[in-house]
Amino acid sequence: MPKEINIHTDYHLYKAAWINARAPHLYSKLTKKECGVLLKKGGFMIRNTYDFDTNRETSFWYVIKDNFGGMEELSSNTRNQIRRAFKTLDIQMIDKDILLKQGYDVYTAAFEKYKGNSQIMSRTDYLNMIKQTPSQYEFWACFDKSNGNLIAYSMNEIVDDTCNYLSMKAVPEYLKTHYPYYGLLYAMNQYYLEEKKLMYVSDGARSITEHSNIQSFLISKFKFRNAYCYLQIKYKWWLNILLSMLYPFRNQFNFAPIKAILNMESMHRKSKQINLS
Repeated sequence: MPKEINIHTDYHLYKAAWINARAPHLYSKLTKKECGVLLKKGGFMIRNTYDFDTNRETSFWYVIKDNFGGMEELSSNTRNQIRRAFKTLDIQMIDKDILLKQGYDVYTAAFEKYKGNSQIMSRTDYLNMIKQTPSQYEFWACFDKSNGNLIAYSMNEIVDDTCNYLSMKAVPEYLKTHYPYYGLLYAMNQYYLEEKKLMYVSDGARSITEHSNIQSFLISKFKFRNAYCYLQIKYKWWLNILLSMLYPFRNQFNFAPIKAILNMESMHRKSKQINLS
């Protein structure tokens, strides 16, 4: 697919790294000059992906679903849990005002089941984040039919004829009784793929921190798949030297930020090897 990306507008800084801001199928490999332009604007590194959905199995991928097969494509156990969700929950698209009123309690409860050292936002930061979500974001929610309480939600980004499931949260005590994720995912997949006919829905790129099992859940239960691609990383000169020294000892680090960037560097090196082979 021809490159349609403007490096001045279609990459954004996230935690000091330049990353793709549009749908991954649009991106190509950056030239040395383009990398230099971005790094002169700030940040410590660039994380770019290219050759989206290549037919080669690489070290990096996006988890996507590009067709909707209804109940027939799912296991009998998954179908039963979806039916249970629709029986006990009202599942619908909502306005962000609902999350401003009730979302933080679901958000904090969801952290009970997370592994790793994920940092929880304060109520003020959470509310500001919801208020500042751009117009291309859509919100879905599950309400307990017995009392009307919000027990799960999803924040989705519509971009370039695709939908990115950015964040799904649920109150843990409901997971094995009301199956909110099953209901949310089925309803959203049907809406975006069958009704809206988007190209694909996505849970984003391969996890670097590996603190959640959501991607393996999507693949095993809802027929998502890995859309393989190549990972391109460029660093500021001093960070490149530092990581070169630390990389041989990557398995000895437990500090989450360092471990994450070394995990990504490992994926990058494997991606380069596969691309050259």
